[in-house]
Amino acid sequence: MTAGLDVPDRRGRTGLDRQGRDLTGNPAVRVVDVELLSCDWYVLRKTTFDYKHGDGHWSREQRETYDRGDGAAILLYDTARGSVLLTRQFRLPAYVNGHPDGMLIEAAAGLLDGDSPEEAIRREAMEETGHDVGAPEHVFDVYMSPGSVTERLHFFAAPYGAATSTDGGGGIAAEGEDIEVVELAFPDALAMVRSGAIADAKTVMLLQWAALDGPFRPAGR
Repeated sequence: MTAGLDVPDRRGRTGLDRQGRDLTGNPAVRVVDVELLSCDWYVLRKTTFDYKHGDGHWSREQRETYDRGDGAAILLYDTARGSVLLTRQFRLPAYVNGHPDGMLIEAAAGLLDGDSPEEAIRREAMEETGHDVGAPEHVFDVYMSPGSVTERLHFFAAPYGAATSTDGGGGIAAEGEDIEVVELAFPDALAMVRSGAIADAKTVMLLQWAALDGPFRPAGR
């Protein structure tokens, strides 16, 4: 009996080796086997598949995929004051991989956890920043690391201000979150992207969108 296969893992899941076996959208890909490597919290699988190359020959390939679920991110902005509302929190993987202290400045974000992307990002904005953003604007959807991670991230934006502020924010302490809310002038946020002080991909993408096509785009565009 194996957790995640024929008995529930600690999140109550079974049959975790079944995902991806019945894919038929690409005739050049034939899935042969899916092996569950880990399901401690997220899910690591190894998939064996046959792949038809451009010259017509087939080869057998193996890839590992890390499934942590889909997520959503949001840029909160105030055009009247020319500012954006971000967060700062510790990220162990960044710390392990060379970030000086692991404290990343980011747009509010989180996993969907069974909610729709809009529901999830409203929840995360409230928990992390203490703002009730109402109906956010959908910006785009992106696969953030398609070579190994299955996650698709849904991007949103919404205005913030005194009318959206609540008494919350800072994350959920019971889940180990210790989140600082950071308000920046928009030009300063862009300068921090250029200097590397903001090094989180989703945040860079949202700030660039805001500058090119969003609330801080040049007049007349």
